[in-house]
Amino acid sequence: MLVYVIRRLAQSVGVLLAMSMLVFASVYLIGNPADILISMDADQAERARLVRAMGLDQALPLQYWNFLQHALRGDLGNSFVHGVPAISLVFERLPATLELACVAMLIAIALGVPLGLWAGLRPHSWIGRSIMTGSILGFSLPTFWVGLMLIVVFAVQLAWLPAGGRGPTREVLGLSLSIFSVEGWKHLLLPAVNLALFKLALVTRLTRASTHEALTQDYVKYARAKGLSPARVVGVHVLKNILVPIVTVVALEFGALVAFAAVTETIFVWPGAGKLIIESIGSLDRPVIVAYLLVVVSMFTLLNLLVDIAYSSLDPRVRLDEQSA
Repeated sequence: MLVYVIRRLAQSVGVLLAMSMLVFASVYLIGNPADILISMDADQAERARLVRAMGLDQALPLQYWNFLQHALRGDLGNSFVHGVPAISLVFERLPATLELACVAMLIAIALGVPLGLWAGLRPHSWIGRSIMTGSILGFSLPTFWVGLMLIVVFAVQLAWLPAGGRGPTREVLGLSLSIFSVEGWKHLLLPAVNLALFKLALVTRLTRASTHEALTQDYVKYARAKGLSPARVVGVHVLKNILVPIVTVVALEFGALVAFAAVTETIFVWPGAGKLIIESIGSLDRPVIVAYLLVVVSMFTLLNLLVDIAYSSLDPRVRLDEQSA
């Protein structure tokens, strides 16, 4: 297992290196940050001084080499816009995104697994068919449109929940969280539901397909032949065996929630890392863009590793030493 973990970590370093190169090249090609960050009223001397201060007067390979040297010391550069270390700016916004993603994933799991089980156990009932039809809508409806409709209905017409922003926060283990107050939940509910909709449809359909497949297996038929109650057959023999694909997808999709929460955060003015990256792309704030993407790639890599380790505990037939061979 140790060899497997070391190999995965070495692969992660290569992925991070390739990602940083792609980001540097793409931001360099689509525009010059100096054209956005420096005032049009600045004279040539002031413009040259600011360009030199940001290191934009150097060739791209030299800029990237300087970035790598600083990155090895844990310094990903200062934000062009905010003037603070880019990595600290990302970590400052990240708790809000993680809180939103965690609540959204809990909603998707809490509703998706029971709905998928019902649809898998009773596929021809009208409830089962309705669940599958609803899951298709969850895949099809655009996130930005659903978010706007949620605001129109629950914030504007019914005035039950706020249209945007984040409620009061409380420091817990160094993280600013808003789930410990009623007002915080009011601000969190709409963006969490909006972000969870696609994942809810995914978990529902995955659970339904896994349940349908498990019901045809010999161990389920044998359990029924022994006279076990339907609740025990489903709870012990079906649910336990469908957890492997569900855990895999949920873990990887959690990383996707964090990475692609930008649309939801922008619609609901949620002060998370997703909103930060949208603002940074608009201003070509290269250090923040690179820092954010490196954090996301590291998170995906860690989640992949944890999923592989969880395989061995959920399914004894899976062995990490065989995968690393």
